[in-house]
Amino acid sequence: MLQLPKVIGHRGAAAYALENTLDSFREARRRGATWVETDVKLTADGVPILMHDASLKRTMGVDRLVSRTKAADLPKEVPTFEAAIECFRELGLGCNVEIKPCEGREAETARVAVETLRRCWPAALPAPLLSSFKDVSLLAAHEAAPDFDRAILIDALDDDWRRRAEAVGAVGVNTNGKKLTAPRAVEVLRADYLLGVYTIDDGDVARALTGMGVHCVITDAPDLIIAALI
Repeated sequence: MLQLPKVIGHRGAAAYALENTLDSFREARRRGATWVETDVKLTADGVPILMHDASLKRTMGVDRLVSRTKAADLPKEVPTFEAAIECFRELGLGCNVEIKPCEGREAETARVAVETLRRCWPAALPAPLLSSFKDVSLLAAHEAAPDFDRAILIDALDDDWRRRAEAVGAVGVNTNGKKLTAPRAVEVLRADYLLGVYTIDDGDVARALTGMGVHCVITDAPDLIIAALI
């Protein structure tokens, strides 16, 4: 079974550095993280980059959609997925790769992300975990690389969570830690899924969630949560 650390740095160490940048990954490693989470989407010309939002405005101050921007026209702080993988190799970081497609590019983004991982992922690192809120993306990833483990992202677990997880061949469920209830956690664990939560930056909350059996806490402040869980 996939082995995840108790703590994963969210978009690097987003409490301390600009999210989804190489600086953020280096900061996460400096603060004790051994894995990070990041978001992959495609530019207008099909290059996989790291960006959470559909627009560059919030993080980069550029009022432009990623889907309408070529890779060569991106701000220099936005890394390609290949550059990020090289950074992970340098730092020895594992990664939860969230497939975060622009609208209408769910399957395409998954296929490009998988192809990039196949070509570039260092053998010395633990195999990456693929995750997505988009079932279509996870299905495409499963078809392209059935050997890569997948986790389904669901904001609030409802009665349909297990059907969706089974449909995409997921081994894990990542959910909003602020919405997770103890009964739902028990359901996931009894069904033998890995259970991850996001985005928890409070040590007391992290301890309560791991006390419920949560395997992995995704956080903007990995040092704080690592200290809380020691």
